[in-house]
Amino acid sequence: MEPDSLPTEVILTNPRQSLGKLQLDWTPQPGNYLDFQGKTYAVLERRHRYQFKAGRYRLHNIAIYVQSAKRPSEKTLVAGRWVIGDATCDYNALSEIIRCAVNPNGPCESCRYYENSQQNSPQ
Repeated sequence: MEPDSLPTEVILTNPRQSLGKLQLDWTPQPGNYLDFQGKTYAVLERRHRYQFKAGRYRLHNIAIYVQSAKRPSEKTLVAGRWVIGDATCDYNALSEIIRCAVNPNGPCESCRYYENSQQNSPQ
């Protein structure tokens, strides 16, 4: 195993099944996207698995729980993290995983529910 790579098991959430294992040189966070076996998945959850060896716990591997997804074309940088859609809309969830409740599939550009949160804020 390479020193900077993490043994990672990719688990599909619905239906729950292991898709396989791979070595990653980055730490997958919920909201990240992963291309695996020709498909794109959104990372929903990450769990660390430790092993007790030589009197201490060591990170043994990581399990990431994913769902099939398309990479979003609309993203906004908010407080140093990317969120899906237009963050200036009142309905935007400010999330890496879901855009909003009224138009979760987007796009934000032509959404009839769009309300600019900056217009409604007190001066």
